[in-house]
Amino acid sequence: MNPDDPRYSEAFRRLLTVMNELRAGCPWDRKQTLDSLRHLTIEETYELSDAILNGTPDEIKTELGDLLLHIVFYTKIASEQEAFDIGDVINGLCDKLVRRHPHVYGDASADNEGEIKRRWEVQKLAEQAEGKRSVFAGVPNSLPPLLKAFRIQEKARGVGFDWDETAQVWAKVQEELGELQESVAAGDIEHMTDEFGDVLFSLINYARFINVNPETALEQTNRKFIRRFLLLEQAVQADGKVLHELPLSELDRYWDAAKAQERKPEPTV
Repeated sequence: MNPDDPRYSEAFRRLLTVMNELRAGCPWDRKQTLDSLRHLTIEETYELSDAILNGTPDEIKTELGDLLLHIVFYTKIASEQEAFDIGDVINGLCDKLVRRHPHVYGDASADNEGEIKRRWEVQKLAEQAEGKRSVFAGVPNSLPPLLKAFRIQEKARGVGFDWDETAQVWAKVQEELGELQESVAAGDIEHMTDEFGDVLFSLINYARFINVNPETALEQTNRKFIRRFLLLEQAVQADGKVLHELPLSELDRYWDAAKAQERKPEPTV
């Protein structure tokens, strides 16, 4: 991506012009506020996530455009309120990136990715107001719980609060599973809920240690389950049967057949 390519500046100027025209001429665009756009931005972010998981370049390009529109929309509204404009946003971002990458823009050295992440978190702490500094200040309260747990653990690791070895984390998973089983045996639902949360938290921690993104892994499993269940439904319907009338043993046979069908290699031409 060549920053001197005139197409980029022309395209960005065109986007700003279109935004100005929409804000002036479209009743829907004109009535939007920072708050009214918020839930739409969250939706667009998830649509981008879906496009990335689907691996379709055209879809990713489209969803990136939608997200960029929201960024420009927010800054247009803010500029009308004389709060800040798109230049302030871009320059603030550039300043932050330069400040947090002293190994690129300064004299610091970086031996590995872990050191870079640690330095990033330390720098973020230093930038916070005195008396309000917290490692977790940058973790949004509204994050989905699984992703939130992952980010909390990353933040703690950034300041050195972490396990030393993967085996220690797995031992913690086993410990938490044992405590969950004990709470189930006792029949205390409040205790079970607490222990189940600990199991999930420790499994997310283990995923981080083996370089697996737990949210991506879970979403892949969600999609796999849906894909196989659709095959099961199609097979049941093809046999003239009613899904909810079948015993579990027969459903299991259909499920195994769906798994085998999914694993079957595509025919070669």
